[in-house]
Amino acid sequence: MTDLKLIELYQNRCETAISETSRQYFSYCSAIAMNILHNKEDADECVADTWFKAWNSIPPAHPKILSSFLGKITRNIAINKYNAKKAQKRIGDENAVFFSELEDCFPDFESLDGVEAKVDAKILSSSIEKFLNTVKKADRVFFIRRYWYNDSVRAIAERFNVGESKVMVNLFRTRNKLKQYLEKEGLI
Repeated sequence: MTDLKLIELYQNRCETAISETSRQYFSYCSAIAMNILHNKEDADECVADTWFKAWNSIPPAHPKILSSFLGKITRNIAINKYNAKKAQKRIGDENAVFFSELEDCFPDFESLDGVEAKVDAKILSSSIEKFLNTVKKADRVFFIRRYWYNDSVRAIAERFNVGESKVMVNLFRTRNKLKQYLEKEGLI
């Protein structure tokens, strides 16, 4: 079934939209959640929450790219679950390195609240998107695999048949370029 047909099912409030979405996107969304949570039960729960959130979001939302829409929902739910579990000290620091890698690149939005934080986050998101359009394709792909899909350095190296050190150096350089770009934009 095409994405347009799926979106049409949601807009018509047809319950088969959820089962069809699950059939087509379960593996994709599950992989995103697993890369963040490293726990199958939690990942499955995030995916189920994704279907519920999609059901409640379409309409009024009309996603242009359904996979990206679902992936973003899954990622946000998984990160929220990760943060909640970390706060409860129920999981280790498997993702601590991942999150610490980006700390220097981004301003501290946690001190802001409400509308101001949402506006700043949207500006930051737009700036990162613009930055990624200025770097080489390999740099962009490594960055997205690491910081969007939460792939490990080893997984990226295996996927693109390169050494782990090449991936680590590439990510380090791209993070530094991003930091410089954000400083130039006045966001840091």
